[in-house]
This record gives sequence, C-alpha cells and structure tokens, in this order.
Amino acid sequence: MGTLFGVDGDLLERQYRNHLSGYLKWPQLPHAEEWILFEKNIGAYVGIDEVCLSRGELYTILINKEKRGAAGSIIAIIKGTDVKTVISILLKLSRRKRFQVREITLDMAPNMEQIARIC
Repeated sequence: MGTLFGVDGDLLERQYRNHLSGYLKWPQLPHAEEWILFEKNIGAYVGIDEVCLSRGELYTILINKEKRGAAGSIIAIIKGTDVKTVISILLKLSRRKRFQVREITLDMAPNMEQIARIC
C-alpha cells in the first residue's frame, strides 16, 4: 500500500497503532501479555484447550463454541496452563456470566478438567 500511494508503510503502521486504533487506551493493555478476557463473548457452550503459539509458549484458550471460530468466539487467552493461575484469571469473569455456561468441551489433560470444575 505504501508504494502504491507513496506512503511510508512503517509510519502508517505506527500511526494506526498509536493514534487511530485506540490501542494505547485499551483497558487490558497493562496485562495483555499475560491474559486477556472478553466477557461479552461467553455463551452456553465453551471450549477450553491448551495451545502452543510460538517458541514453545503454552496458552490456555477459552472459546464460545456457538460462534464456530467467527468474530466474537474468543472468551479468554491466558499465558500458561497452571491451574491456579488460570482459575484466578477466569474468576475475574462475572458470576452471572460464568453461570450461563451449560457445557464445557476440553481435552484430556487433567489440569483442564480441574479448571472446568472450579469455574
């Protein structure tokens, strides 16, 4: 796009990130490297899984199964798979929203079962 319109691509990217996107005013920015929550995305059917995204780092991801991967399907992304850490972050979701969940789909890892039971 930069060559087409004669605009420096790096400058455009920085301006978008720092001014247009509202990223610097995002409420979750201080803890975004460790965890992010999207409470409004929670639904009756939730999937919980561990994923290796890069360089061997494991993340616990909660998704709304009803959205089938479309926009609004991610409920939480939490760095690591430690049961206590994941539970402490998921308990930040409101009790009313957590009680909307009817079914949790998870893999066979024992730590995922412990997380599902608590939350």
